[in-house]
Amino acid sequence: MKISVYIATSLDGFIARENGDLDWLPGSDGDEDGIGEDYGYHQFMKSVDTLVMGRNSYEMVLSFGEWSYGEKRVIVLSSKEIEIPEKLAKNVASRSCSPAELVDEIHETGAKHLYIDGGKTIQGFLNAGLIQEMIITRVPVLLGSGIPLFGELDQDKKLRLLESRAFDNGFVQSKYEVIE
Repeated sequence: MKISVYIATSLDGFIARENGDLDWLPGSDGDEDGIGEDYGYHQFMKSVDTLVMGRNSYEMVLSFGEWSYGEKRVIVLSSKEIEIPEKLAKNVASRSCSPAELVDEIHETGAKHLYIDGGKTIQGFLNAGLIQEMIITRVPVLLGSGIPLFGELDQDKKLRLLESRAFDNGFVQSKYEVIE
């Protein structure tokens, strides 16, 4: 089973402001004017069976109004109970377990590709040695502070650059293989 990250960061490595806001990220306000590019996201999502995210990411996505994951299976990792709207209950579940335990459970369902989202969740899966691929899009803005994509790691994580692409708007997307 393949386990991937697909995420955007500010140039200084933050995935959100300290309060969780994404106002610095073009299109975060639902206004797609001038965007015209999805940076390979829809193609990536077609390959994903199951999305795993933390509670904070889940609550942020819920605040956007429209659920953007359709019928895709979503598992929210949280040590606290979360509220799942009735309209999402068929496809969204909550779990409180280690990344390794969750991967074992999901593997038994026959899933082929997991998408890991959210800072703490990504860090937990990286520390557990479970992520094979990371697609990181750097947005040309400096926030100075915020929620970092990467935090403390148990050990160095070696990466191999598979490809890198610059977009006309200054975004730079790099795809890495985690080789430990």
